[in-house]
Amino acid sequence: MTRTASLPGTFDARDFKARALRHDPLSTSGSTPAHLAHGDHVLNPDLISGLETVKLREAAVLVPVTDDGPEARVILTRRTAAMRRHSGQVAFPGGSIDPEDGSPEVAAMREAEEEIGLDRSFVETVGRLPVYLTTTGFRITPVLALVRPGYHLVANPDEVDAVFETPLSFLMNPENHRQESRVWENVERHYFVMPFREHQIWGVTAGIIRTMYERLYA
Repeated sequence: MTRTASLPGTFDARDFKARALRHDPLSTSGSTPAHLAHGDHVLNPDLISGLETVKLREAAVLVPVTDDGPEARVILTRRTAAMRRHSGQVAFPGGSIDPEDGSPEVAAMREAEEEIGLDRSFVETVGRLPVYLTTTGFRITPVLALVRPGYHLVANPDEVDAVFETPLSFLMNPENHRQESRVWENVERHYFVMPFREHQIWGVTAGIIRTMYERLYA
């Protein structure tokens, strides 16, 4: 059952922006070593040795929070089943950082335009979360952003099956963060799960949301 428990504080865009701007920018340095970064290894410490030795591909995701009244919402997507990586999973808009992007912010906004038609003129970036390392070979920079009213979203059918919005208050409520595990390649792996309506938010996306809760709201 979806719960949005009453929590201290507010969950509007103004409060989110203030929290994001207060976040320590040094914690998001591009030189952050694996053992200080966030990622799949936080719940699976045995993964850290592999992450420290492999060359990870630089990527960025946009964490888009709507600036629309007292109840901010977070825009999420569900990837198509045809995608080569993380097919069918709930995800933030994002992807690899191209050389011409110049920054994670530009890459994240470009990917959001390509995947869900979010015009960057409606987007204000307000910070970053610590890099997130994945066992699938990516070093992801989550870019925090506000989206002002008037935006129009159109899913790219080659990449996105659905676009939906989730209340920020739901995602920042730790009662909605549960840990599960499954056996993968004969090893038990742990991860966060945040079921919302018909959507199963888990894995990397849930890990980034958990990091946002810990850094901005805990």
